[in-house]
Amino acid sequence: MVPTRNRPMLRILGFFICAAFIYLSFRDLWLNHKGKAKLGFVKRNGTQFVVDDKPLYVNGWNSYWFMDHAVDEHSRNLVGEMLEAGAKMGLTVCRTWAFNDGGYNALQISPGRFDERVFQALDHVIAEARKHDVRLLLSLVNNLQAYGGKTQYVKWAWQEGVGLSSSNDSFFFDPSIRNYFKNYLKVLLTRKNSVTGIEYRNDPTIFAWELINEPRCTTDVSGKTLQDWIDEMTGFIKSIDDKHLLTVGLEGFYGPNSPKGLTVNPEQWASQLGTDFVQNSNSSNIDFASVHIYPDHWFHNQTFEEKLKFVVKWMQSHIEDGLKELKKPVLFTEFGLSNQNKDYEPSQRDKFYRIIFDVVYKSAKRKKAGAGTLVWQLFMEGMETFNDDFGIVPHEQDSIYKLMIEQSCRLGKVTGRLKEQKLKELCSHRH
Repeated sequence: MVPTRNRPMLRILGFFICAAFIYLSFRDLWLNHKGKAKLGFVKRNGTQFVVDDKPLYVNGWNSYWFMDHAVDEHSRNLVGEMLEAGAKMGLTVCRTWAFNDGGYNALQISPGRFDERVFQALDHVIAEARKHDVRLLLSLVNNLQAYGGKTQYVKWAWQEGVGLSSSNDSFFFDPSIRNYFKNYLKVLLTRKNSVTGIEYRNDPTIFAWELINEPRCTTDVSGKTLQDWIDEMTGFIKSIDDKHLLTVGLEGFYGPNSPKGLTVNPEQWASQLGTDFVQNSNSSNIDFASVHIYPDHWFHNQTFEEKLKFVVKWMQSHIEDGLKELKKPVLFTEFGLSNQNKDYEPSQRDKFYRIIFDVVYKSAKRKKAGAGTLVWQLFMEGMETFNDDFGIVPHEQDSIYKLMIEQSCRLGKVTGRLKEQKLKELCSHRH
């Protein structure tokens, strides 16, 4: 039995032991949060991205699946593991979906109705990206049907008896659907992250917003319908969030009135999609242009060497547009080579990546408008069901892994960021 006179001392000792335990338990978490240097927003200076007055050339990747995997506690860890793997390659930006409209694990269940559980998953994705010093390019809706897309918005309008047309392109011109989308934008941009406490519109972890993935409006080949929609929606976004950069999400095709429609587009069909790279990207609220590179999908009878020649011509044409016409950066936000081609060999993918990286590196050295690339797409082991014919698990393809690190180091040297500790260590180990 403890003597009565010692009990006050034991209570004090117990208090200090408890306080010490709490301190040690939360110290690492606190230091990880507080110890981070203040993150600046990515801005634009002419044809360059800049952060803290230093140029930034992007070497990054796509992992569209982040939010979907973060919903389930059993797969949530893959988000952090993928971000960590990307950061270890010196990659600075990841493009991912900030939408899932209708269907399984929907963020937006119906117009104006959101699943808090899924929103918290997106909160987690953004917080994890900040933890790993990776910024996010967040796409806001899909032109394709995957994860809902414009098709789902049209279905909602019909279900509510307000739809003007059954065409998927009514997404762009139906006033009710435009209001659905604006409501979604407002809710998303003003969302307060449940992990960090920061509203999305105030979070510099977000590199930029992408208005729509691969827009097409084939019911109006002139391009007027899509252009009106771009102008209205980008103006609306900027009225809520003027801190983040904004891009359209284009594939990069030239319209029917562009001279490059015949000389640079892959084939004639590409000018009949209701888009025009220069006109769409020239919208006053668009900060940088986006382009995709998929010669496998765009050609059917070309040899591999012919596809490589097209890629160089395609990239250089858009970089020239960025420099002379748009006076804005051009980011190649998706590129890939399919492993389903009849003549496919793994060495072809190495060559394909090398050529694309070289074009951007040469542009960066000359301070032109080629602002970077995002590989489509990276996965972690065991995610085969989310893969396609372009997907890569970095550690399983050593040559690609080394190429991506080399590009991080080359671009770091151009911008003077090679002196930063993480990049310095990564690039010194290469030698």
